Amino acid sequence: MMNSPFNLIITGGKTGGHLFPGIATAEALRQLNPEANILFVGTDAPFEVQTLEKYGFAHKSIYSKPIKGKNPFGKLFSMSIILVSLIQSLILMKTVKPDFVLGVGGFSSFAVVVAAWIMGIPRAIQEQNAFPGLTNRKLARFADLIFTSFENTRGWAGHPKVKYVGNPVRKASVQESETGLEKEGPRPDQTFLLVTGGSQGATSINTAFMDALTLMDGRDKLYIVHQTGIQGEAVIRQKYADLKIRARVSAFFHDMPQIQKRARLAVTRAGAGIISELCVHGLPAILIPFPHAADDHQTFNAKALEEQGAAVLIKDRDLNGNTLKQVIESLIIDQKRLDLMSEKLKGLAKSDAAKTIADHILNFKRIRG
Repeated sequence: MMNSPFNLIITGGKTGGHLFPGIATAEALRQLNPEANILFVGTDAPFEVQTLEKYGFAHKSIYSKPIKGKNPFGKLFSMSIILVSLIQSLILMKTVKPDFVLGVGGFSSFAVVVAAWIMGIPRAIQEQNAFPGLTNRKLARFADLIFTSFENTRGWAGHPKVKYVGNPVRKASVQESETGLEKEGPRPDQTFLLVTGGSQGATSINTAFMDALTLMDGRDKLYIVHQTGIQGEAVIRQKYADLKIRARVSAFFHDMPQIQKRARLAVTRAGAGIISELCVHGLPAILIPFPHAADDHQTFNAKALEEQGAAVLIKDRDLNGNTLKQVIESLIIDQKRLDLMSEKLKGLAKSDAAKTIADHILNFKRIRG
């Protein structure tokens, strides 16, 4: 175990899919080196700021904007923003003097990783998806190492910098007795369903799932944890009350790892973070990829599981209450299939991904030092 001071910058975030792998890696590195100084550099998005505060990590925001999808004037403006964020990042490198910089995706990571490259600081990027995001595709040339979550990450097969390690999964932030599941959880005769559209919610999933519930018989045999996103919370909570269904409803759950351990089936988007968590916990899922995700990467993620018999894929354009009802009912009455899906998921899991990345970071520093 290393006990010498070690300065690490983790950059990227804004959404849970980028942020939580960074948090998992930071936690693993602190276990290996308790005296490590870890700084997250990203955006000032409330979700990012509040989540890092909850996990106890220092955070600094830089000024950055996405480039993809903009008109020529917008791209020119974004390029000027990159110059500003690069200057901010270079100043940050001189101030913090990091031993290593890890980019976890998201447009805010670009300037920070490039600044590390300019100053000769060891650096790596971590890609969560089966199809790399634009920022990481651009950063691949500047990175010393590329950590991937999928064995066959598109476009990087055989790349000499690539290390297939899996996607880091956060640990539970609260004890199970604090989650409310023990006191208000499912009865023995109830099926525990998890519904989530990710950290920002998903209107199409919220709508289709509530429509599906109205069509189902035996709703009293269901217990549901529903992460709605901020905009849908009040409306969805009232619908559960009207249907007299036992449910926990919230815009966001920080105890998601504990919930996933207990749930029997999930209805969710197909971001890399949730897919990795499904694999670790062996939680069968109905995956509904976000149709507007960059490069349609969520569909690539979902297909990777569907091809293994580990999940059911429903395209967002095909999603409605009746379709979702039929798929849910066919799964919850088929315990053999659920068990097989769970077994397949656990076979795909790489639960030590965070520690593996942390080991590489510390060892790389030693080698370079």
